Amino acid sequence: MKEMIERMQEIHDKFKFKENGGEDILFRLSLMMEELGEICSAVTKNKGDIAEEHADLLILLLGNCISLDIDIESEYWKKTDEMLNYKCFSNGKNIRLVSKENE
Repeated sequence: MKEMIERMQEIHDKFKFKENGGEDILFRLSLMMEELGEICSAVTKNKGDIAEEHADLLILLLGNCISLDIDIESEYWKKTDEMLNYKCFSNGKNIRLVSKENE
């Protein structure tokens, strides 16, 4: 993870994202929505490369962490530790994890 974040920082620095609006969160959210749409098209219409679209989304997420100064590794471990205490609900077709506070 650290190496991926360092690579994204290198890209942000090289292309001066911060100085040129590339770290604007509303702009970045619109790009993420576009990538989610492309993932949906890959699944529902068999259009595009689903692996590449996931990579695009991950790149944007890591860029968000740089833009917003989020320690994603720490947040990841904190959240997954919390998820281990969730309850699991399944109807045989879908699965849902729910925190005890949101039952």
